[in-house]
Amino acid sequence: MIPLLIPYPDIDPVLVQIGPFAIRWYALAYIAGLIIGWRIMRRVCQQPPAILSPEKIDDFLLWAALGVILGGRLGYVLFYKPSYFFHDPVAILTLWEGGMSFHGGLLGVVTAILAFAWRNHVNPFMLSDLVAIVAPIGLFFGRIANFINGELWGRPTDVPWAMIFPRGGPIPRHPSQLYQAFFEGVLLFLLMLAVWKLSDGRRRPALLTGVFCMGYGVARIVGEIFREPDSFLGFLWGPITMGMLLSVPVFLFGLILVVLAASRPALPQH
Repeated sequence: MIPLLIPYPDIDPVLVQIGPFAIRWYALAYIAGLIIGWRIMRRVCQQPPAILSPEKIDDFLLWAALGVILGGRLGYVLFYKPSYFFHDPVAILTLWEGGMSFHGGLLGVVTAILAFAWRNHVNPFMLSDLVAIVAPIGLFFGRIANFINGELWGRPTDVPWAMIFPRGGPIPRHPSQLYQAFFEGVLLFLLMLAVWKLSDGRRRPALLTGVFCMGYGVARIVGEIFREPDSFLGFLWGPITMGMLLSVPVFLFGLILVVLAASRPALPQH
């Protein structure tokens, strides 16, 4: 039986092009994630326990952007295509073609947080907790950019909402980018808001960071079940993919942070 397909909305990855200058949806996704996350952090940082002023959050935006972009790209290069970029190092700079690793971006942001916290004499986990609240926003826009680029498509399927991706062959596939946008973006953001508003998590440094790491680890592993493994890697062992493998230590690290944060006394209300 031929499955009922939803036509893939073949959107031009380039929004506007004037001569050699092009504005791409991929770049706008990262910009949107950073700006919206920054605005929310400015509001959240003023609620107790207030550790940074909105002006300091403004300063941190540049650090975070560099961490995301440099870490995400280098992570992709090292984790997924080291031999390709070794033979063509200039290709590392072609960010507009896609190819960013969340796990590399996470390491980049961690580095930025540690450096910024040290320079401003604040608890790095209290800063990372603020970042953890808004990180799902960037993940959401990043997955939408993957969908627009027609990359990182899903595995073959006969579900009614299957799509045929231009670069994925004539096979109906899961729109796994949208699944991941929902799990890693929408659901994880709602979870972070719930922990922030409905618990004393804001007064337990590292707890929100741990919840984010655990939530992302689970969301990414679930998303990988529907996502086609990268063709140059395939499955590592049985059904295990590189995305699953890299998410396990993220989850375990988050679990350790949650246990440690919950075992310590909460900070005072004011």
